[in-house]
Amino acid sequence: MTGGFNVISLFSGCGGSSLGYHMAGGNVLCAVEMDKHAANNYALNFNDTELFRQDICKVTSADLLNAAGLDAGELDILDGSPPCQGFSICGARNPKHPKNQLYLEYIRMLSEISPKAFVMENVTGMLRPNMRPIYRDILYNLQKSGYHVFVRSLNAMNYGVAQSRNRLIFTGVRNDLWDNSMDFPNSLFPNSHDKLITSWQALENVPSDEKYFITNQIIRNIWDKAKFGEDFDTYVKNKYFDCTKLNPHKPSTTIKAFIRINGQSGLFHWEEPRFMTINELKRLQSFPDFFRLEGSFAKKWECIGNSVPPLMMKAIAKHVNKTILCNEVNT
Repeated sequence: MTGGFNVISLFSGCGGSSLGYHMAGGNVLCAVEMDKHAANNYALNFNDTELFRQDICKVTSADLLNAAGLDAGELDILDGSPPCQGFSICGARNPKHPKNQLYLEYIRMLSEISPKAFVMENVTGMLRPNMRPIYRDILYNLQKSGYHVFVRSLNAMNYGVAQSRNRLIFTGVRNDLWDNSMDFPNSLFPNSHDKLITSWQALENVPSDEKYFITNQIIRNIWDKAKFGEDFDTYVKNKYFDCTKLNPHKPSTTIKAFIRINGQSGLFHWEEPRFMTINELKRLQSFPDFFRLEGSFAKKWECIGNSVPPLMMKAIAKHVNKTILCNEVNT
């Protein structure tokens, strides 16, 4: 174990949040990810982190504490992004979706590991009326676990990410560490950056990668006529659900976790009638070029779309480390 603050990561995906913690000076001591493709890519990039490749329901807090070499109460930050299929604005927003209940596994770990602080990320669709009962239940259970809890919707584009991506961030500090003199909740969330990064800026000198051109002729015809987005988006979303042509002079729209190679769903380049490449998506999600992804084009896309933008988590982690854990943070 090296210097810096210590993290255990749940629902880790391919490692976007873990990379953000590393960028902020933290050590991710162990992680849990059940999805085969996401776990494989996590292991490719974090071979010094013990990875539990199994259903979190079958992992115990003792397993994680033993892997981390810590006792309950010693961990600095418990991180996690419980699956959001049932909450997502682009989906059916089904309150009874089975994956909606996985937040209870995060809360189980929180109550048993008892970290000094926690960060939990999810989609803003949780705030919609039919999801409100689950949102309130999450807040209640987080507080019941012994934490002062705060929630804010943050947009990744305000933290150096070339993508407009709103996410709901739950942050909490353990009750015994609560300090009434601190400026809560403002102290738990980082300030926004002044300057936005455009898609064009993010993709400067991006490494070449395999390109997939639009094969659906209807979509191709619309792409040919469309200017940077709006007409294209409105028509295609009505007819083909989810297609977006990027505007190079703005941050990217949100990268979704799914793509249809026939052209009926995806994020398209502004100059060429094609999907964005994986290397381009990594840049838009703020992954460094050296971050490795393996698998099919669709599976790589899914890993990126499901991930937490590393620079966004870096900003959150640095702020929590400084304000709650009271550690000096290098800029």
